[in-house]
Parts: sequence; C-alpha cells; structure tokens
Amino acid sequence: MIVDLAVRAQVPPPLRARLGRRVERMLRAAALSEQAPAPLEMSLRLTDDAAIHELNRDYRGKDRPTDVLAFAMREGEGGDLHPELLGDVVISVDTAARQARRSRPIRIGEAEPLAAELLFLAAHGLCHLLGYDHRDDAEEAAMNARMQALLDEAERRGPTRAA
Repeated sequence: MIVDLAVRAQVPPPLRARLGRRVERMLRAAALSEQAPAPLEMSLRLTDDAAIHELNRDYRGKDRPTDVLAFAMREGEGGDLHPELLGDVVISVDTAARQARRSRPIRIGEAEPLAAELLFLAAHGLCHLLGYDHRDDAEEAAMNARMQALLDEAERRGPTRAA
C-alpha cells in the first residue's frame, strides 16, 4: 500500500496496518471464490483530492476529484496474460473523510468512520477490478452483494473463506 505524504497524518500507522490486513483478506477471499490458480494482486494508493483530481481528469475526462478510481489490468489487449494481476485502486483520503460522516447501505464493522469508509472504498475498487460495475440497478445490486461478502470476510476471524 502506498500512502502519499500529503495524507500520511490522516492515516496513522495502526489504521494503515489494519486496512492492509483487511484488503489482503479480501484478495484471498476473491481468489478462493474465483478458484484462481495463483494469489490475486492489486496495488492500493491512498492520496489526496489534488492527485486523484488529476488522475480523474487525465484518465476519465472528469475535471473534479472523486473518491476512488480503479485501473483494471484484466481489461483490453493482453488482459489475460497475467490474470492474477488485477490492477490499481486509488483512494482520496480527503474525499473519504468527508464521506465518512454519511451512512452506507452496506454493513461495515469498523467503528471509526474514516476506517470504515476507506475499507468500503477499497472493496468498491476491488469489485471494479474483478469486473463488476454499477451502470444500472441490476449491476449495482450484484456489485453491492459482492462488496458485502468481501467486507464481511475482511472482518471475520479464522481461515479465509471464498467471498
């Protein structure tokens, strides 16, 4: 996990460690669900609004910051060369902190609002890397169900189960 200097103070080491463990568990659960022959990999970058604004403008043509971006490596030409390499997820901690004050339709066991929002956004980005989207109600329902399964598994103790 990469934590930009601009947001390092907002994401103290214990939160970074907990988030890293939970994302790793979600990746293991996804690999079990997909019966992947190798562990799944993704990078996670925590950044600020200025950096994600630039990425959103350059890659999506949207001239504003957003909460999370996912850059899938399984898509396009050569996407099947290394199916275990899912891609990159970038989260704006600034936007996550603002959004942390609202309630989510998905259950997240984290007590600290920022931790819960970061975990939610990591699961959201991971689902995009796994091929989910939310262009209509049916897609959104399927994506939300997978996110909830991954989030439940991230917080469960014991051996990792498919999710």
